Amino acid sequence: MNWSGGKDSALCLHRIKQDPNYHINALLTSVNAVHDRVSMHGVRRRLLEAQAASLNYPLHTLELPEMPGMMEYESIMTSQLNAFKSLGYTHSVFGDIFLEDLRAYREIKLEAMGLQAAFPLWNIPTEQLMEEFLDLGFKAIIVCVNDRYLDKSFCGRLIDGSFVRDLPPGVDVCGENGEYHSFVFDGPVFNHPVTFTKGEIVRRTYDAPRTDTLNPDSMDQPSSYGFYFCDLLPSV
Repeated sequence: MNWSGGKDSALCLHRIKQDPNYHINALLTSVNAVHDRVSMHGVRRRLLEAQAASLNYPLHTLELPEMPGMMEYESIMTSQLNAFKSLGYTHSVFGDIFLEDLRAYREIKLEAMGLQAAFPLWNIPTEQLMEEFLDLGFKAIIVCVNDRYLDKSFCGRLIDGSFVRDLPPGVDVCGENGEYHSFVFDGPVFNHPVTFTKGEIVRRTYDAPRTDTLNPDSMDQPSSYGFYFCDLLPSV
């Protein structure tokens, strides 16, 4: 199970646990080894480990450098997947919903290694997924927002009906376009809640990926992206 620690991963895990054709044996999470936090989400490793303990699954991590290139990322991922395959694993499970290019990329890479991909949430309307997530009793907090879509006030909020109603027009309710990321701390797949306290909210800026400078349309693209992160502090 490709586990980000967020709501889509949690709902994906819940769904696939209901499918008798699959049996989850391990979680895999990309971690920024420089900052010791979940990549993109900014969640501390200790909270990721607390999630895995409550879920009662062994946790494996991809130890990534700061801003890895695609070749470097693929090399690290291939090594980990080969290790899984040698242990008898057959499938890699993802919580992707709509991103066709990403799904195709995953399937091609896995097929080349003799593995298969599974997408339990694929093409389900995000409004339906969010309703299911809340109805099942999952609890999650927003840990990262892209300030192109959401302002600082959304960072650190709980995902509930009020959060959904306050989302601006054009923002996907599940953040499928990268509008936000979350940390799930309780729900039907957990044996006990993951406890934490909210820390400070900080803004980080990252350079935008390089584009074709000969393409006039690329001049309209931002040179950098801003994100707000809500730090979560593990309970002692």
